Amino acid sequence: MFIQFFYTSFQYTKAGFDGSYRKQLLSSGQQAELNKLDASRFAPFWNEIVKNLREEDYISNTELDLLLMPKNIGGLPIVQWPLFLLASKVFLAKDIAVDCNDSQDELWLRISKDEYMQYAVEECFHSIKYILSSILDKEGHLWVQRIFDGIQESISKNNIQSDIHFSKLPNVIAKLVAVAGILKETESADMKKGAVNAIQDLYEVVHHEVLFVDLSGNIDDWSQINRARAEGRLFSNLKWPNEPGLKDMIKRLHSLLTIKESAANVPKNLEASRRLQFFTNSLFMQMPLARPVSEMLSFSVFTPYYSETVLYSIAELQKKNEDGISTLFYLQKIYPDEWKNFLTRINRDENAADTELFSSANDILELRLWASYRGQTLARTVRGMMYYRKALMLQSYLERMHSEDLESAFDMAGLADTHFEYSPEARAQADLKFTYVVTCQIYGVQKGEGKPEAADIALLMQRNEALRIAYIDVVESVKNGKPSTEYYSKLVKADIHGKDKEIYSVKLPGNPKLGEGKPENQNHAVIFTRGNAVQTIDMNQDNYFEEALKMRNLLEEFSQNHGKFRPSILGVREHVFTGSVSSLASFMSNQETSFVTLGQRVLSNPLKVRMHYGHPDVFDRIFHITRGGISKASRIINISEDIFAGFNSTLRQGNITHHEYIQVGKGRDVGLNQIALFEGKVAGGNGEQVLSRDIYRLGQLFDFFRMLSFYVTTVGFYFCTMLTVLTVYIFLYGKTYLALSGVGESIQNRADIQGNKALSVALNTQFLFQIGVFTAIPMILGFILEEGVLTV
Repeated sequence: MFIQFFYTSFQYTKAGFDGSYRKQLLSSGQQAELNKLDASRFAPFWNEIVKNLREEDYISNTELDLLLMPKNIGGLPIVQWPLFLLASKVFLAKDIAVDCNDSQDELWLRISKDEYMQYAVEECFHSIKYILSSILDKEGHLWVQRIFDGIQESISKNNIQSDIHFSKLPNVIAKLVAVAGILKETESADMKKGAVNAIQDLYEVVHHEVLFVDLSGNIDDWSQINRARAEGRLFSNLKWPNEPGLKDMIKRLHSLLTIKESAANVPKNLEASRRLQFFTNSLFMQMPLARPVSEMLSFSVFTPYYSETVLYSIAELQKKNEDGISTLFYLQKIYPDEWKNFLTRINRDENAADTELFSSANDILELRLWASYRGQTLARTVRGMMYYRKALMLQSYLERMHSEDLESAFDMAGLADTHFEYSPEARAQADLKFTYVVTCQIYGVQKGEGKPEAADIALLMQRNEALRIAYIDVVESVKNGKPSTEYYSKLVKADIHGKDKEIYSVKLPGNPKLGEGKPENQNHAVIFTRGNAVQTIDMNQDNYFEEALKMRNLLEEFSQNHGKFRPSILGVREHVFTGSVSSLASFMSNQETSFVTLGQRVLSNPLKVRMHYGHPDVFDRIFHITRGGISKASRIINISEDIFAGFNSTLRQGNITHHEYIQVGKGRDVGLNQIALFEGKVAGGNGEQVLSRDIYRLGQLFDFFRMLSFYVTTVGFYFCTMLTVLTVYIFLYGKTYLALSGVGESIQNRADIQGNKALSVALNTQFLFQIGVFTAIPMILGFILEEGVLTV
């Protein structure tokens, strides 16, 4: 399964790799080299995903080591897979070899049934040979060569069972663990002496316990080796492994030979597991092949903000509610593993008091960020959206270093760890293709009043150099002896000194706040976005690095054939991350998930009536800014401004699609009152939509079947819901009347005497429960499609 995932991943992550060259390698029989090349090109992407999970505190340092993929640029003729796939496989293979009395072919067949066990055995074999050959010289190097040549010769002659005593394999593994355990430490005289003694012990075990015969080589070679052994100089010329690549290989071999527990549950964190699972599964979905970064469509991300929380302050985190529970204590309890990983990351003891944990200003800031990244804050949204820039920098860096020469490709993979973030070319290319504008409508007022929100926004600009803040600046002046008020739409960024630097200033004809606040906030700043596409993101959303890697693929959908008209809005699925707060929030999250996956999928195809629901959608920027913008802001009637963008796009011969291979995080209300208010807002907004001219025009233009689908998914849904609620009320009041008046008992007696089954059924209460089951069917089907029947 992981092999298929790897090759599919490479097909998606490759940047212009020449297909004819691949065929040339295949035709020349260099399949192993081709596999290593593929692995070396995919490793930087996978490793960066895993490192970001560690920076977000979803995984521990131990899990990080297990999930990281080797660079595959060393001298081994095989692909090295992440350790979590190979953990404990060597010990299982050892047990099979010790207990097996069958032929060599039967033994290898039993090991090869588990492909990861096969990979672990092959890697150990080649790693031991490479490490010993690298650190030993002269007769010692000759001894290693003769031993492994003899083993390979024995395998080719099918005599491995008679030439090697497999029951002594545990002794060999113990000696190899001792050798690797010493070599992975820092060089010193005592360590070097201990390494020589450990290799001598390995020599004794191999020759006196494991081998029945001298396997290979002429008599002169073995006499030379035995003479050096007798004189005590066989391993005296040991070279300490200081090369980073060799050091990593030794540490990896030590892990392969010591990890006895299965790593099948790595990562343990459910969110990290969900993200990796979705990413790997999405690579098997149908998506267009991405163009190089230099040729991709440029895009912007656009977020409206008013006065919501930017960063939690220490006072907010420590303030206790009526139950005596602080926000920080609550977050520690619902995210215990992430809290532990956070303390490990900042080198603090989890048992220490809070005053000891966070004594410095830097630690306090890290605590505020950790807590804010687990709430519905602007800081969380900014961090998530800036992953687009980081992903483009990595992709651009690897593309720039790409060469058709095989050795150059290996060198490229070795240099791509963290250097891409400091590459001026990669940063410039990412800035050409991506910009992020947060439109903070009252930022100027907040800054003038010295509010903490303004300081926190300034901090975000300092930490994210590509972040731009748009706001409305109100200038009071006196002209001709009369007070005058002027309005400017401004765009600022942070300069090298951390101060606001004005980029653009556009004078407005008057106060832009005429209609609804949020769409007006978007409309005044949309001119500051750049590129061919714009993704509208609410300030309670999140994003993930692994999903940002697929943004190039998503933008290619604009040039794909999706029917009669070219796409004007690309729909993106959402993941509601607030489901872990409470059981009610979990149900709301599941309901929302079924709506933004199964519901949007069906609305898009085959019904073709999907509009702009929610805010992860990607707009064709040129299409929309020349047709009235992405929001309608008239008062009251455009309270649900999102869907009017879809109405506008459809009326102007646009095409709205939905794509499941990429997702964006979304926060939702988690309290009962909040959920009820949200449902009321959506229902009220739909009622206002019916009064708009957009619905009238759509009704005039849609054919019967598309109009019927449109009705059922908008006002028809709420009309049916109203009928359902009224029916339940009537049913309950009717049952109450029948029970209290005694009419129900007399009707039941008459039905029993006359044997009237229909009347008995009508008096049952199962109808009430059937309504609830029917409304939950979409969510159940969504679970089956996402998780599988057995999981559900």
